[in-house]
Amino acid sequence: MIERINKLGRVKLAIISGIFIDKENLDPLIADLLIVGDDVDSRKLHSFLKSLEAEVGKEIKFAVMDKEEFQYRSAMFDRFVRVLMEGPHEKLINKLGI
Repeated sequence: MIERINKLGRVKLAIISGIFIDKENLDPLIADLLIVGDDVDSRKLHSFLKSLEAEVGKEIKFAVMDKEEFQYRSAMFDRFVRVLMEGPHEKLINKLGI
């Protein structure tokens, strides 16, 4: 999965949560996949998500943002980012040192 995410663009951070971590407690507010990076190719992303949804058998809730937006939202204690980071998650790629 890490190799496939790296092919999407210059990915700085990739976090999985939700259906990938806690299959029992599916909080509708938590994204299953967060990708932070620059120059993420939308066509490759769409293809990747389609194949991942086929493997999992469910729709994947995801978010993509650039590094500046993620850092701003983290600094402002944005609810979306805070809930994701405080809940059960796993960092697949972490070039931001979080």
